Amino acid sequence: MTTAPVHTAATVAMPAEAARLNATYDPERLLAELDAVRNRTWEKQRVYSETGVGAATDVDWRCLALRSPGGDGTRTDPGGPGPRDFAPTEWLDRMPYVREVLDSIPAPLHAVRFMALGTDTVGIDHTDPKYGPRWGVARLHVPVTTNPRALLVLDGVTHRWQPGEFWFGDFSRVHHVENTGPEPRVHLVVDALVTPGLVRVFPEAWQEYFASGEVLYNRPSCGQRAEERARLECSFDVPATFPLWEEDGTLDVDQPWTRVSVRDDGTQLVLDQGTGQPYALVHIDANEYRLAGWSEERTLQLFLEGRQPHAVLRIRDGRSVTERSVPAVPGRTDGR
Repeated sequence: MTTAPVHTAATVAMPAEAARLNATYDPERLLAELDAVRNRTWEKQRVYSETGVGAATDVDWRCLALRSPGGDGTRTDPGGPGPRDFAPTEWLDRMPYVREVLDSIPAPLHAVRFMALGTDTVGIDHTDPKYGPRWGVARLHVPVTTNPRALLVLDGVTHRWQPGEFWFGDFSRVHHVENTGPEPRVHLVVDALVTPGLVRVFPEAWQEYFASGEVLYNRPSCGQRAEERARLECSFDVPATFPLWEEDGTLDVDQPWTRVSVRDDGTQLVLDQGTGQPYALVHIDANEYRLAGWSEERTLQLFLEGRQPHAVLRIRDGRSVTERSVPAVPGRTDGR
């Protein structure tokens, strides 16, 4: 195994904890499409971790999924790395204007949810780990309904975003929401991958940060043919924490490592730890892959031709990257 050094760049601080973006949307059309699905019972928001969908929130914070892993309309969690990438749900098919809004966002989209904060509800202070440009992810909000006593406190700053506005918030910072008003507060919440295109909707004051700050940019995905995927099946060792995207990753040898295989499931390559929870892989370029449902915060690249087949594992943090090369054994391990 070999490890490359960590490369760092000079940093420019994020200008603020939030930014109003360079777009506005029609609040009446948004409200009309929201009203069309209000009669369905929305379920409470759930968490997502390496073990899958977890517990529901303790407060009255309910969701309707418009994009989710596999297009499952019952999911209220934000999703993450897993066996299926994000896709539209049946609810988005009923909302042509919301689809226009989403199509106008110049970035690949992950979870999209209507999120309703009930009346007399106060959330706890918390962070959403790694939901920020430093890790290649941006959480965006389009308010649909609100009232003067509905607010967000983000990194100590109180915000009252208004219907039709378009906002970014750095939700990796401490924050909480509260609604002590008479009506639910509903936002369209969009998780997007950070790309150069997305930067263009940020105000001018943010451009220096995106040019020189600790920002991780994602590259476009690139499909592969079945015969290409078949040639890339292999096995190698990774740190047991490698797929655990919410943790600070490390490639040090002084930690548990585990054997994984890359195999073709018939439609895509997956990373299989033998736990029954494979991770779909999204091809970026030159046989480098990110975990479906996540950013390029961690990737693997396969070099199976030649006398020393190997995989290169990479973990990124802003403009820094750590990588380690590990020997790989070409071919399937299950004998098929």
